Amino acid sequence: MALRYLEDYTPGLSAEFGEIKVDEDAILAFAHRYDPQPFHTDPEAAKRSTYGGLIASGWHTSALMMRVIVEHFVDRETSLGSPGLGPIRWLLPVRPGDVLRVRASVLDAWPSSSKPDRGTVTFDVDVINQDGAIVMRVENWLAIVKSRPEPG
Repeated sequence: MALRYLEDYTPGLSAEFGEIKVDEDAILAFAHRYDPQPFHTDPEAAKRSTYGGLIASGWHTSALMMRVIVEHFVDRETSLGSPGLGPIRWLLPVRPGDVLRVRASVLDAWPSSSKPDRGTVTFDVDVINQDGAIVMRVENWLAIVKSRPEPG
C-alpha cells in the first residue's frame, strides 16, 4: 500500500477490503483467554444457548477488523493512533466458517490547529459477512494521521 497521509482521506472515500475466514479454533482460543462465556468457549453449551451454536466474541470480531484496518486503510507509517471512537455495534453473530471483509468510509478530515504535521480523520467501519450482512459497525472512529510533508 502506498503511504496514505491526512490529505488522502477525503470525505466520501469508501473502500472495502480484506477477507478473513473465521475458524472454530480461533474463536475458542480467543474466548478462553479474553471472553470466557459459554456460547464462545463451549460448542455444546452454545448449541443450547439463544444463539444455537458457537459464536465469536464481539471483541474477537473487533480484533479481526482492526487487523484489516491496519493492513489496508490506516497507514502504519502515518498513523499516530486514535483518541477514541463512537459506538460499536455487534449486529449479528459471527460463526465458525464465516468470511469477513471490512468497509471503511471517511466522514471528515481536518488539520490540527496546534500541530501542523498532523490532523484528524473520522470514519465509519462496517464488518460484512459472506452473505453481505453487516455483522458489526463502528461509528465515528477518530484517527490521528500525519500530514503530507512539504517538498524539499
